[in-house]
Amino acid sequence: MPSSSAPLIAWTEKGLYCAAGDFYIDPSRAVDTAIVTHAHSDHARRGSRRYICESSSTRLLKARLGQKIEVTGIPYRQSFRLGEVEVSLHSAGHILGSAQVRVQRGSEIWVASGDYKREHDPSCEPFESVPCDTFITEATFGTPKYQWPKDRQHGKELHDWWMQNAKAGRNSILFGYSLGKAQRILAELAPHADRPVFIHQSIDELTQCYRDEGRVLAATTSLDDLEAQSTLQGELILAPPSILKSEWLTRLGEFQTAFASGWMQGSSFMHQDTYDHGFVMSDHADWNDLNRTIKESGASQVFVQHRNGALVRHCRKLGLDAHPEIALMPENYRKLPPVNLSMLSMLK
Repeated sequence: MPSSSAPLIAWTEKGLYCAAGDFYIDPSRAVDTAIVTHAHSDHARRGSRRYICESSSTRLLKARLGQKIEVTGIPYRQSFRLGEVEVSLHSAGHILGSAQVRVQRGSEIWVASGDYKREHDPSCEPFESVPCDTFITEATFGTPKYQWPKDRQHGKELHDWWMQNAKAGRNSILFGYSLGKAQRILAELAPHADRPVFIHQSIDELTQCYRDEGRVLAATTSLDDLEAQSTLQGELILAPPSILKSEWLTRLGEFQTAFASGWMQGSSFMHQDTYDHGFVMSDHADWNDLNRTIKESGASQVFVQHRNGALVRHCRKLGLDAHPEIALMPENYRKLPPVNLSMLSMLK
C-alpha cells in the first residue's frame, strides 16, 4: 500500500521505471535496459542499449527496430533477476509475444499489464491472470460503452463478407493494423479461405515472423506481385488503414471496404461513410474484461493507463485504491491516502 517510499514501478518522463532493477518498461526514449511488452511502435522504440522481451517477440522486435539490436528473449513464466528484483513475463494475449511484466521484491508483487485482451486469438498465446498486490492496467476501451460478445466467429464472418462481394464481382479491401490485427485476421481466416489473401507490403515481413513461430495463417500473396496480374476481381486485399486515401486504391477496380477494430462498436467511422462495413474485432480488453482482470489479480492497489477516468472511478466504488498513472510519479505516490479496503470483499 502507499507509504513514504517510492513505488516499486514509478512513472517518469521516460515511462515506467523500476529503480530496484534499473530497467524501464516500454520506455518512450532511449534507455540502458528496456523490457518491451510487445513490438507495436508505441511500446517498442529505437535507441536503447539492450532490450528484453518474450522469446516469440524477438523476430518482431528486430523487424521493427533493426536486426542489429541487442535483444534477449525470455520464455513466458521464466523468472530472471535484475538488481534487487525477480522479473517474469506472462502472456497478455494482445499479439504474438505480448507480455505482462511481473516484478517481485521480497513479498511485494507488482504487475504491469502492457496491452492485453482475453478473447480467443489463434495467432498468439492466451491471456494469463497474474496475482499481485499492485496492478498497472491499460484501459484503451475503459468505458462501459465498449462491451462486445465473446462468441463471434470472426473467421466465418470475414469470409462470408468476402464471398458476398466476390459473388457481386467486387474486390474486398479489409483494413487492419500491419502488426497483430493483420495476422489475427489471417489466422481466423485459415480454416475458411480456399485461395490466397493479397497483403500490403507493410504486412509481409511481420506475417513471416508469425509463420516462423509456428502460427497457422491463411495463404497470402504480396501486393508487390500485383503488377504482374491483369486485374483483380473477387479477391480479398488486407492492408493498413493508412492507405485508405492513397492513389494505390485506384488500381483495384470495383471494391467494398471494411475495418476490423474494437472502435467499430458505436464508432463514428461508420456514420461518416469511411468504410462500407465494420467488424468489431479488438486486440484490447473491453470494459467487462478489464474489470474481470482487475478482480482476478487480487490487487488492492490499481493504477490505470490511457482512458483512465471511468475505470478509476468504478474501481474506487468497489473499495480499491485506484488512481491514474500520474499517481505513480514518486512525488505524487508519497501523497496517496491509505488504502480503503472496506469494500474489498465485493471483489472476492
